[in-house]
Amino acid sequence: MAYELIAAVDLGSNSFRLQVGRIVANQIYPLDGLKESVRLAAGLTSDKKLDAAAQRRGIDALSRFGERLRDFDPGAVRAVATNTLRVAKNADQFLEAAEAALGFPIEVIAGREEARLIYLGVAHTLANPQTRQLVVDIGGGSTEFIIGQDIKPIRLESLYMGCVSFSLRFFPDGRVDKRSFREAELAARRELQTIVHVYRQTGWDEAIGSSGTAKAIVDLLEMNGWSDHGLTRDGLEKLRNELIHAGEASRMKLQGLRADRMPVLPGGLAIMSAIFKEFGLERMAFSEGALRLGVLYDQLGRYHHEDLREATVTRFMQRYEVDQRQAARVARTALDLLHQMVPTSRAADHPDALFLLWAANLHEVGISVAHSSYHKHSAYILANADMPGFSRRDQARLSRLVLAHRGKLERAQPLRGEAPEWTLIFCLRTAVMLHRARDDQPLPPLSAGFTRNGFHLSLGADGLNVLPLTTAALADEAQQWAGIGGDLRIDRLP
Repeated sequence: MAYELIAAVDLGSNSFRLQVGRIVANQIYPLDGLKESVRLAAGLTSDKKLDAAAQRRGIDALSRFGERLRDFDPGAVRAVATNTLRVAKNADQFLEAAEAALGFPIEVIAGREEARLIYLGVAHTLANPQTRQLVVDIGGGSTEFIIGQDIKPIRLESLYMGCVSFSLRFFPDGRVDKRSFREAELAARRELQTIVHVYRQTGWDEAIGSSGTAKAIVDLLEMNGWSDHGLTRDGLEKLRNELIHAGEASRMKLQGLRADRMPVLPGGLAIMSAIFKEFGLERMAFSEGALRLGVLYDQLGRYHHEDLREATVTRFMQRYEVDQRQAARVARTALDLLHQMVPTSRAADHPDALFLLWAANLHEVGISVAHSSYHKHSAYILANADMPGFSRRDQARLSRLVLAHRGKLERAQPLRGEAPEWTLIFCLRTAVMLHRARDDQPLPPLSAGFTRNGFHLSLGADGLNVLPLTTAALADEAQQWAGIGGDLRIDRLP
């Protein structure tokens, strides 16, 4: 049976999460999500039984999830439980009450199955998963390590260490000092030594972190100026020093430090520091994909073997009823200008050429909202919509290009200096102007290049004579560039 909406429930050792997704053209668009900080692993007693308080926190959370899922068909919901319920001796007793509260069956999945689903979720958020990825997911009670390529995992491992269990073990009262942090990091490194040799032999092109611990750390690093993008070895060292100096997470005065993460930050940071050292990492990117997204795609059962961004752009053009012939005209001319100005952009998958192509294809999505100021609507959609394969950073770049494709260039003023977006904006604006008639009449010969402080555009000898409207628009365009301190010189080809 085909469903329009499906849902995944992740009973993690730190948090319980619900994700509802909408299936559109064999892609999943996140529609709704809930998160409850249950810290189930904190309720494991010394004899590996879940205490009553932890069970109650879990049942209460699942009751709220069950209300959201009340009208869902049983086949549209999949609930999975991870490490804590793998090791709890009274898991069966808890699960009976948990399933009654949720209203759906709950599967306790093995560590490697958890790793497979995590990778499936991450792979569906990557712009182009053709490169080989090392994916690390630090959970509450276990940490998963996957090397994969495309959507196929090559190596899968799950180690029994997590941010909750390590925080309780090494920082039971929340206090952190050099000795306790070193002991936690060394314990993690000992665990890692069981897998690191074979993982290094397999190799990877990029390291990616997923889920709550990686998200919490990357937010702290970026928001406090310790990393320009993602997790870095130097940034982790600065965060470690800040934590030790403060003595406990709650005393740190940092941007982005969330109350629900404070109790488990020391353990998670110690594990992440150990991973960087044992795997020899200098940098790690972050992916929003995680177990619950992997569960959704596993339900869907159909995977994409192409650049997800291409599929997303195609879907957006269909969804917003973009004039595809006009988009093709603009894209063709914009790319021709870019190739003349930056010959290296002719290379396959050149990032600037790809973004210019996507911006040209999507610059009119806002017309579906209103024709007046449609470029503003387009920019808003591209900045805020769910776009599988695109990071928020990618979406922000697309949004900037599309916002600047017409109207006042002052809106692009945050792009100062030598930002390559200026060249892409010039190519896109020029192509849109030249195709204002929205017909297939051939354009006069064009030549584009750089001036000392901007650009020059040359048209065939008759071009400026037979296109008076375009000539006037280009004159106005030169004024726009002058208004932001730039230069646009228009002349005739010899």
